[in-house]
Amino acid sequence: MPALLLACAILIEIAATTCLKYSDGFTKLWPSVGTVAGYLISFVLLARVLRSIDVSIAYAIWAGAGTALIALVGVVWLGEPVTALKLAGVALVVLGVVALNLGGAH
Repeated sequence: MPALLLACAILIEIAATTCLKYSDGFTKLWPSVGTVAGYLISFVLLARVLRSIDVSIAYAIWAGAGTALIALVGVVWLGEPVTALKLAGVALVVLGVVALNLGGAH
């Protein structure tokens, strides 16, 4: 169950970050509401996950997967350019999450 909650927290955080882009600096009502509500729900779910998973592991997965997925959203839906440096950065984030998971494995 914690893994499912963490996945939901990540997906909701991605949606909130996307809403943040569309909020135009919090000048548009509904994207702004989506941003605040999404981050609130995401943090609540993350807090629940931390009851069962070490914070170093859960937060690394939450932040790393969120970073990688929002980069994908930026490229696919928002028309951001794909560069070798961007791809390398995402790869390093993913490798860091994997390293933390392997280091925390029992």
